[in-house]
Amino acid sequence: MTLEQLRIFVAVAERLHMTRAAEALNLTQSAVSAAVAALEARHGTRLFDRVGRGLALNAAGAAFLPEARAVLAQAEAAERVLDDLAGLKRGSVRLFASQTIAAYWLPPRMAAFARAHPEIDLHLTIGNTHRVVEAVLAGEAELGLIEGAFEAARVEKARIDADRLVVVAAPGHPLAGRGEPLSASDLRGLDWVLREEGSGTRSEFEAALPRGVAASELRTVLTLPSNEAILAAVAASDLVTAISELAAQPLIEAGRLVRLPLDLPERPFHLLRHRERRPSRAAEAFASAL
Repeated sequence: MTLEQLRIFVAVAERLHMTRAAEALNLTQSAVSAAVAALEARHGTRLFDRVGRGLALNAAGAAFLPEARAVLAQAEAAERVLDDLAGLKRGSVRLFASQTIAAYWLPPRMAAFARAHPEIDLHLTIGNTHRVVEAVLAGEAELGLIEGAFEAARVEKARIDADRLVVVAAPGHPLAGRGEPLSASDLRGLDWVLREEGSGTRSEFEAALPRGVAASELRTVLTLPSNEAILAAVAASDLVTAISELAAQPLIEAGRLVRLPLDLPERPFHLLRHRERRPSRAAEAFASAL
């Protein structure tokens, strides 16, 4: 098998769609289909089930996926050694960041680094905090950036910044304009829309709830996978949410959302690196820039 076949297999396995994988890899759909078919034929094992017009990773494919990712990570590590020999004249850094950081905090810093080091390619993938830690552990990313709490013995973290969670609602919400802090009974009586389990925003909010209020007592009406979807739902309803101030501030300034009085603690942003993997010079330079 070839590294190109492995890259194509991983791209298809992550998207479960030949056309989307082809677009991500800048290949034709026929080339992607042929590579998967050749891999399956060479080893006499089907990796995907064709379900209707879509694809599903079968048991063999699911078992092969982490091995393929590990081989690709090792190949990238070997390539980074050669890049290091050329100093910072060329190279790449694979980043994995949680949604709030990736959407609001990281882009201007990536742009500044790209201006200073136009020869270094930055590749950013977005996922929740749990997925970022997994990517760093698996070698899929040299650097991870999260705002949630986590436990992983082989990952070292460094604080790089912080933000704060705020509780927001639409201007027409019954509690909009209230001056006194929300009580425990207020929190239990609200209809919430929150991020998914594994999200740093959700875990940090649940950990910061006032004493006497358990996360299980909140009336969670909707669970949505992105900050943008949550903000749109809140702005158009009587739902409330706890979300990054960075994400909510533009809608607050535009008058589409208002803050409700609940004081939540500051939450740190962390940069993650694998303790046992040697970072490239490009990754070290980017980490220093942060």
